[in-house]
Amino acid sequence: MSLPTHSAPILANADQFLVNAKRAFVGNLPEALQLPAAVFLTIIPITVGFATLFALATWLERKGLGRIQNRMGPNRVGLPFLPWKLYGLGQPMADGIKMLIKEDVVPRNADKVLHFLAPVLLLIPAFLAFSVIPYGDGIVPINLDAGLLFFFAVGASTELLIFCAGWASRNKYALLGSMRAIAQMISYELPLIISTLSVIMAVGSLSLVSIVNAQAGGLAHWHVFTPWGVAGFILFFIASLAEANRSPFDIPEGESEIIAGHLIEYSGFKYALFFMAEYLGMFAMGGLAISLFLGGYHAPFAFLEGWVPGLVWFVGKLLVLIALFIWVRGTMPRLRMDQLMNFAWKFMLPMSLIVMIAAGLWRFTGGGWVGWLACGGMIILPYLALGKGLFKARQWSKREYRYAE
Repeated sequence: MSLPTHSAPILANADQFLVNAKRAFVGNLPEALQLPAAVFLTIIPITVGFATLFALATWLERKGLGRIQNRMGPNRVGLPFLPWKLYGLGQPMADGIKMLIKEDVVPRNADKVLHFLAPVLLLIPAFLAFSVIPYGDGIVPINLDAGLLFFFAVGASTELLIFCAGWASRNKYALLGSMRAIAQMISYELPLIISTLSVIMAVGSLSLVSIVNAQAGGLAHWHVFTPWGVAGFILFFIASLAEANRSPFDIPEGESEIIAGHLIEYSGFKYALFFMAEYLGMFAMGGLAISLFLGGYHAPFAFLEGWVPGLVWFVGKLLVLIALFIWVRGTMPRLRMDQLMNFAWKFMLPMSLIVMIAAGLWRFTGGGWVGWLACGGMIILPYLALGKGLFKARQWSKREYRYAE
């Protein structure tokens, strides 16, 4: 059934309708309540929305991994208000109730204050990172001129909180796990940040709103469809996996070496908070990748801008990235610690610097086929050289199988 002619402008203005409805509601309140109400109406949708997405993502991931590994995944727990099980959709609710009622075990010698504060405070940087991401036309909680800088600044506190979790537990495995996590996060933070510099150079702004607006007009204007953009997006995505401790970079949890790492002495709801912070960090990285490389809330084709709200495009792109995160986890084996560090310092960091130079060359050549040839060659040749260097450094030899005598 076709939409009526008046539906297009209504859907096109859906983002602005939400913004204007909030302003009208706040404007009718007493002056003393306007600021608290505006803050409340900004925080609640972000908190509830991403908390709901966290619950949905845990279900999607378990079902997705089950399909990849040829098993069912959760399929027994339904929703309490529905008579059918809906493929186990009630499993996140059951897991949450289980975590709430589990006993909170704290080691006798632990620093009880820091042991409690570490998982609680770890959620703050994740939610603060959501405050500068544009979700739609005019739907941005805080429009900062240095929004990208703010995003990375608030995320820098997670290393300290992870160290607090390991140190406060008074457990050598927890302390070692926290140090491994910090080494990994610092190593991959450098290529993560440097991979965004090419976008900053192309747009000339640190504002995420300006970066998204520069990609309006369809796929041809998205940064990912440039040679430096596609390379920068791949580097950013790989570094995001490491920053969120996702497979194949889930080194802080090594069952054969350090058990659960900095989480070894956490149980119940505190453990669930760490789990939730990891997923929220993954969502924040996905939202930033969408804003930097994938056109933000803009539609892939200009004529679709008038039919689907920008908020819907943003959520759709985020779900695709979440599916990609799940796919990588289900197919990639875990790296060793030496492989992880070598990959960060000997491949990711040099490649991110090369991509930044390629972005400058793209601007100098004016794009087009000349820019594609020049920038593509500048990126592909070092990629092959660095990859070959890492491969030869391992000195792999043919494996010989011998029967026991």
